[in-house]
Amino acid sequence: MTSHRAHKATLPEAAGATSILPNLGLANLLPATPPASRMTHTEAVSQHRELGEFLASRRAKLRPEQAGISAGKRRRVAGLRRQEIAEIAGVSVDYYVRLEQGRAGNVSYAVLDALARALQLDDDEQSHLRALAYPGANGRPPARPQRVRPSLLQILDSLDLPAVVIGCRMDILAWNRLGAAVYGIDFGALPRELRNWPRLVFLGHVDPRALYPDWDRSDGPAIVGYLRLDAGRHPGDPAMTALVGELTTHSPDFRRWWAARDVHDESSGRKRINHPMAGELDLTFETLRPADDPDQALFVHTADPGSPTAQALRLLSSWAPGAGGNRPSGGYP
Repeated sequence: MTSHRAHKATLPEAAGATSILPNLGLANLLPATPPASRMTHTEAVSQHRELGEFLASRRAKLRPEQAGISAGKRRRVAGLRRQEIAEIAGVSVDYYVRLEQGRAGNVSYAVLDALARALQLDDDEQSHLRALAYPGANGRPPARPQRVRPSLLQILDSLDLPAVVIGCRMDILAWNRLGAAVYGIDFGALPRELRNWPRLVFLGHVDPRALYPDWDRSDGPAIVGYLRLDAGRHPGDPAMTALVGELTTHSPDFRRWWAARDVHDESSGRKRINHPMAGELDLTFETLRPADDPDQALFVHTADPGSPTAQALRLLSSWAPGAGGNRPSGGYP
């Protein structure tokens, strides 16, 4: 699916350590207590490394002129230098180097906010940065049975619009008939393991370039960015690890976009879909999430009133009852 979010105080140093944030005026603040984490030592080391690699990737993307720095003629690195980010954020160069190397341990909220500003992170990147720094903050297990509540299924069935419910790892949990019809995919006929959006489009079960006219420019990277955002919220999820490993091994597109470490939430936007019978559909979408289960997202598609796509949706709606699966919605039992 496609389209296109600051905190409080102190250092992860031992009590009594000298502050390395003189430019922020935070030397007298008490250390922030990080949320409890259920991660093992090995998982924590891996998470610190992931945080460091994400910081390095954002630093490499930030051009000197964006930060008000002269590029000069002898610059040898992509993006900003480590010392430049450290100076802008108001932290010591040594501490920032240790952060990128995954050797700094827990990071205070104040440092995260300072780094987010220095790196000019957008809302999705800030959310991902916090998730990587405080993996225990969600308070949710990395993997649990995904169930769509009956009331949400009723809403799904009542919509006269294409709609699909996506869960953790972009599993396809439920859909209405028009939702399946728009994509030309009978989700109900798929084995459970294939009801996963990345598997469908990256492993050859669906031709992504035939489905999405904007696959290389936006749709493909957006799917990978959404999955990475989800992975950051659920470190240590063995199903996510297996999925990413499978996709990385078998899909050059996924491997390239995953290595970029971009993150992207799917809140609203436009997308184009090639339908085998209705032709090209120019759709908008909105994402709705239950307040008590934000891991599940209801994607609802609409079309501009009076547009060719609106007419195509009416046609698809008339075809949908006799096509595809034999139930109005599907989901994980």
